[in-house]
Amino acid sequence: MSDLLKALGPVRVMVIAAVAAGIIGFFFFITMRLATPQMALLYSGLELGDSAKIVEKLESMSVPYKLVGDGSSIMVPEDQVLRLRITVAEGGLASSGSVGYEIFDRTDSLGTTSFVQNINHVRALEGELTRTIQSIEQVASARVHLVLPKRKLFSRDEREPSASIILRTKGGRLSPSQVRAVQNLVASAVPKLDPTRISIIDQNGTLLARGAAQGGAVALATSLEEKKVALENRLRAQVENLLEQTVGLGKVRAEVTAEMDLNRITTNSEIYDPDGQVIRSSQTVEEQNSNQENAEDQSISIATNLPDNDLGDETAIKNQSSGSRTQETVNYEISKTIKTQIHEAGTIKRLSVAVLVDGRYQDAGADSPQVYEPRSADELSQLEELVRSAIGYDEERGDTVKVVNLQFAEVPLQEMPVQELNVMGFNKTDIMRIAELLVLAIVAILVILLVLRPLIARLITVPERQPAPSAANEQAQLPPGEEAETKALSPPLPGGIQTITRDDGTLVAVDESGKELTAREVANQTGHVDAAIDIAAIEGKVKASAIKKVGELIGRHPDEATAVIRSWMYGS
Repeated sequence: MSDLLKALGPVRVMVIAAVAAGIIGFFFFITMRLATPQMALLYSGLELGDSAKIVEKLESMSVPYKLVGDGSSIMVPEDQVLRLRITVAEGGLASSGSVGYEIFDRTDSLGTTSFVQNINHVRALEGELTRTIQSIEQVASARVHLVLPKRKLFSRDEREPSASIILRTKGGRLSPSQVRAVQNLVASAVPKLDPTRISIIDQNGTLLARGAAQGGAVALATSLEEKKVALENRLRAQVENLLEQTVGLGKVRAEVTAEMDLNRITTNSEIYDPDGQVIRSSQTVEEQNSNQENAEDQSISIATNLPDNDLGDETAIKNQSSGSRTQETVNYEISKTIKTQIHEAGTIKRLSVAVLVDGRYQDAGADSPQVYEPRSADELSQLEELVRSAIGYDEERGDTVKVVNLQFAEVPLQEMPVQELNVMGFNKTDIMRIAELLVLAIVAILVILLVLRPLIARLITVPERQPAPSAANEQAQLPPGEEAETKALSPPLPGGIQTITRDDGTLVAVDESGKELTAREVANQTGHVDAAIDIAAIEGKVKASAIKKVGELIGRHPDEATAVIRSWMYGS
């Protein structure tokens, strides 16, 4: 091992260590990336207190998690989302701080005072109402405060309960009907609580419902406004749906303005019919009387007042009168009609309808834009008649209908919502996960084959010095025809210069001492350029033949040629 390290040298050892560290780090990253679970949303929009409770529960269960959005959202492994939601719901950890009737399960009833029981009852009722209100789709969170006064002892007056609610909505205010629904929901859950004693505000401090009984005028105005808006929307939808069947979808716009009578009139009347009299009762009285006067008046004495007093002859009658009277009373019953007529507010006084209709578009050619063509007056008149029939047009009431034909402005096309990709039961997340794994696997294979393997082979191979190629080897590699041609050039050259043929078949020029001479040295010694040219021609032919042979060998065995050249480079 030490001999191998010495042969490699310190530079190669450091390079090998750096490459090994990089490769280990790369595969460690791939391993961690593959081992990291895919995270999915557990809960979002949580209060910080609820997030702390859920995080504590996850840590106790040794479940990896990730906090997102300032701690209001919690991410957990995708394969454990459903189980963890059930666990969190079982413990009541995501209740946004509200406590329901489970508060009575957590306390010991023994030794608890009535005051504490009443407070817990109010808290439980508030918590249950909060959870119920939060189940509304447009409500993000809610807080409910109840005031349930107790009747004092020996007191006849009883205070009415009241409530206040704050709502955090999602993307806009609640409609008046939704606000009344919340009021009635809370009033139905609390004994003797009137809906008019519930005040509601939103997260912006806007008053949605008053906490006192609304007067008749306020309630009536609210109801009439809603009735007016509903009437206008209904008439507008009727007109647009009717005309779109003729002019085309999206080529008509209508606006309706309804003027309503806000006066509530009550009329009481009594009507008598003199021709319809009937005898109710009849009374008749008859009276007769007579009167007589004596001629002489007798004196009044004791004798006249004694019993058995004979006054003698009867006294003469001086005056005598008599009379009779008859009276009849008849009572008649005359027919009477009592009428009470109430004219409720909200009747239609006048309607104004404005309709905008687009024209027609004619094709001008394959590459030309469409040409706009306005609608005719007869067609607009027919459309106006349709609108009048649809809204119940009344000329005496002063209704107005106007249909105008104008070209609509071009509206940019909105992007259609992209449907979630689903291939063989795999959604977009699963497909992206599979693609990520495939990419990492391909990158790892390429790194091993193209980087790691050649680099390690190059670094750990100890180069051996190869002997320089001799002329004999080069001559041995020449084709047979070229070797014969070279041997034919063996006659002696002028100037006493001898040529010899080596054992390997190479022809060289030598002097008298046997020293090999180059073509330039031959020319300098003999002064014959022709001899030098012959030597150069021979050497050039030999070199050209050798180069051609080497090229053919390299073409047939490229890998071995590369190894030989690499060994030469290291050897130098």
